[in-house]
Amino acid sequence: MRHLAEVCTRLDELGAGGESFDRLAVLLAAWFHDAVYDGQPGAEERSAQWAETALPEAAVPATVATEVARLVRMTENHRPADDDPDGCALSDADLAILAAAPERYAEYATAIRQEYAHVPDDAFRAGRAAILADLLAKRHLFHTTHARERWEATARANVAAELERLRA
Repeated sequence: MRHLAEVCTRLDELGAGGESFDRLAVLLAAWFHDAVYDGQPGAEERSAQWAETALPEAAVPATVATEVARLVRMTENHRPADDDPDGCALSDADLAILAAAPERYAEYATAIRQEYAHVPDDAFRAGRAAILADLLAKRHLFHTTHARERWEATARANVAAELERLRA
């Protein structure tokens, strides 16, 4: 719930900062993007399928449910197209934790390790390092102007420091 609240707060910040996106679809996608959160492969797909089933049952228009499911699937790799304002907003809000203050980032990193407690230490370090290195290899971690200007430098520093700790 904490992560969801943080994502919603960051979506509010993006909107207030002038970023345009379909607020309903993106907020619903924020709610569903970690609906299945079990540390197993395919969690995003299972979350998207849940959204495709549950939202129409809740009288959400099919077009919105389809967009929500698409956005949830996008969170698997956080690589929305540049001309996808909904995907860019959700991706940025979801990854904004990377730009958190050091204490909060440390809590986040600890929670990630706990989520994958079933994975041996060496395998976890290698897998997590690969994910972080992939993030750092991206030209930008964030896709919206607001996020790049306000979060990029801190996020890169946090991710680089975690990567260094994992490789030590």
